[in-house]
Amino acid sequence: MKSSRRTFLITSIGAVSALALASREALADAPKVTESDPTAVALGYKMDATKVDKAKYPKYAAGQKCGNCQFFQGKAADPFGPCPMFGGKQVANGGWCSAYSKKA
Repeated sequence: MKSSRRTFLITSIGAVSALALASREALADAPKVTESDPTAVALGYKMDATKVDKAKYPKYAAGQKCGNCQFFQGKAADPFGPCPMFGGKQVANGGWCSAYSKKA
């Protein structure tokens, strides 16, 4: 009985690990948000944060970018990463939108 439980646990852990890896790879293959995307337009998304219209988005401050936003799901060094604000599509690390919230 012990060996069948052990086999089950080892198999289960391997399957869960494979699924997690596949999910991460699927996110990495997600499409990139364009500035013309309807959600991007609504949130004032710019692929380059330095090009944000500061008159239209006074909340923007220098240094704010997707890469240091709490919603950015990529690694700090990733050029693009998934963002839940855009349905999991990838945003530019150096981008910005009005949903920006500094990472804790």
